[in-house]
Amino acid sequence: MRRMRAMITLDSISLQRGAKQLLEGASLRIFPGHKIGVIGANGSGKSSLFKLLLGQLQVDAGNCFIPSDWKIAHMAQETEASERGARDYVIDGDWHLRAVETQINNHDDVDGEHLAKLYAEFEELQGYTAEQRASKLLDGLGFSPSDYTRPVSDFSGGWRIRLNLAQALMSPSDLLLLDEPTNHLDLDTTVWLEGWLQAYTGTLLIISHDRDFLDNVVTEIVNYEARKLIGYGGNYSAYERQKAQRLSQQQQAFEKQQARKAEIVDFVRRFRAKASKAKQAQSRLKELERMEEIAPAHIDSPFHFSIACSEKVSVPLLSLSQADLGYGDKALIKNVNLSISVDTRLGLLGANGAGKSTLIKTLAGELTLLNGSRTCGEHLKIGYFNQHQLEALDMQASCALHLQRISPKAREQEIRNFLGSFGFIGDRALETIEHFSGGEKARLALAIVAWQKPNLLLLDEPTNHLDLEVRHALTVALQGFAGAVIVISHDRHLLRNTVDDFLLVHDGCAEPFDGSLNDYQKWLSDNKKAEKAEKDAPAQSQVVQTLDKADRKEQRQKSAAKREQLKPLTQKLKKLERDIEKLQAKLSELEVILADNSLYEDADSAERLQKMLKDQGAAREQLASLEEQWMEVSEELEALS
Repeated sequence: MRRMRAMITLDSISLQRGAKQLLEGASLRIFPGHKIGVIGANGSGKSSLFKLLLGQLQVDAGNCFIPSDWKIAHMAQETEASERGARDYVIDGDWHLRAVETQINNHDDVDGEHLAKLYAEFEELQGYTAEQRASKLLDGLGFSPSDYTRPVSDFSGGWRIRLNLAQALMSPSDLLLLDEPTNHLDLDTTVWLEGWLQAYTGTLLIISHDRDFLDNVVTEIVNYEARKLIGYGGNYSAYERQKAQRLSQQQQAFEKQQARKAEIVDFVRRFRAKASKAKQAQSRLKELERMEEIAPAHIDSPFHFSIACSEKVSVPLLSLSQADLGYGDKALIKNVNLSISVDTRLGLLGANGAGKSTLIKTLAGELTLLNGSRTCGEHLKIGYFNQHQLEALDMQASCALHLQRISPKAREQEIRNFLGSFGFIGDRALETIEHFSGGEKARLALAIVAWQKPNLLLLDEPTNHLDLEVRHALTVALQGFAGAVIVISHDRHLLRNTVDDFLLVHDGCAEPFDGSLNDYQKWLSDNKKAEKAEKDAPAQSQVVQTLDKADRKEQRQKSAAKREQLKPLTQKLKKLERDIEKLQAKLSELEVILADNSLYEDADSAERLQKMLKDQGAAREQLASLEEQWMEVSEELEALS
């Protein structure tokens, strides 16, 4: 990539779509090589900003300057059915290469000297490695070699979006625009895409609602705030901290969170000793332990919903015994043994196609077992969410009508209050949903699940189409849910904050994975290296292959036993890390408040100041103690490892 000195400049621009004012007097500078995450509520105008940069829209006021020599690549959101092969479709993303290739193929009309120049240009454009590079992109995005020559029309909508992404990555670019690139990816391909984008040397703008993805890829955030584009240095977590520091000077910033915490503590204090309320008290206590420090950056979010659990539960709620799962007579997963109790919180890991959704559908009762047994508890009540449920919604019905059909005796005001917590406020709850966005339909599908008060939540990619605020609200709601949770998600923040254990679906098995998401990413890397080594190695005899497989199985068993031995220490370390993070957040909050000059000038604040300083000192002492414990546990863990 050549060195560039120019930059993109948006100077006091205004942008309007229909009657809606998206930007008004907004300014932004985008420097070469910077990687920027673009965030904001659904409908705020993020995609319109991309269209502006692509020249598909014009500003209504102000100036928009884009260097004329910049090559721009973007990820298309739709793909027409085509008989073009998948790999050829990806290579088409490099239009310059295709143009030179076309001229070479029509060489009858080209003189020898010009043809030689075309071949030299073809080589300079890396034409001879184009198929290899396209295959590598397809492989990274989850396609198998047998898919490379399949026509685009053979693939479903989600896989066509992956082809569009591969085409955008294939295109040489100075500016790369990606709009929700992870929406149709699983966790494995999301991790691969992160690595690719980290190595990308051009200027990158990403619209995404996946906070971990943003944290790992971008170095700046641009947020839509009151029709302005506000820039923040650092990744998404840094943005939250900066915005929190700005808002925490307003005393009401933490009121909602503190009130909720006080309610939980009071409930536990009053009912913990009563046998009839013990389970509910433990549930609230668990919520308090799980509850992350809600950043004030989300304090103005319109979404604050909860998911109530059915009062009756069974022990266990649901179990599979020696179960073979699959379709027709083909088993994808064999000999599954799984018992789900009310406190089960399980995240499913594994590559796309390994059988995660098959397992969820079987648990939900949508698929019958090929072998084995599925046993339901007497009071089992399942809340099942998957993307196909969005298609099953009645487009001519309103949000309120969807709930009224489930509960005909429910009062209209009760339904409207409930829908309001999911962002369907006022008349929006009574409108037919035919013109709703994907995000609004997903919110309605979640609201329908929550309305039915399940005791087992089965969630298959619940965050697709949801913006950051709704994802945040969903995370908090799942933390407070008193029932069992089993979830498939590529949103690592959601997984990290809502599940206790992981189940790895791989090679026809579903086995406990005794590690963190970081361990899983390492496992993915090691597994890919092992597969590549096997593929590149010369053919071996069946006997050697069988022995090698047995060795690998024995090694996996040893590794699992070792992880089990280390589990108490790793869990202790994680708890210490959570406690340290909470104390650090508390100290940051105190430092912001103590930096307010009015605290020192007002005589009435003297008592409050003393308390603040005392709290600060106590927090620092506690933090030092926790850090010392962390060091001791880390050293012990390292020695055993």
